[in-house]
Amino acid sequence: MLRINRDKCGYCGTCVAVCPEDALELIDAYLSLEGECIACGICARVCPLGALEVSNEE
Repeated sequence: MLRINRDKCGYCGTCVAVCPEDALELIDAYLSLEGECIACGICARVCPLGALEVSNEE
């Protein structure tokens, strides 16, 4: 499960660019989970502001 902390997110799009499933999308100034997240954690590792967190919980 992916958690997005919108208070920390700077809407840079780095996470969108690296998502192998194209699950993330920037809509205006809003990061949205639009597809099937496989919880790989790549987006959380590249986020420069630490706004994303992946857990194995449903």
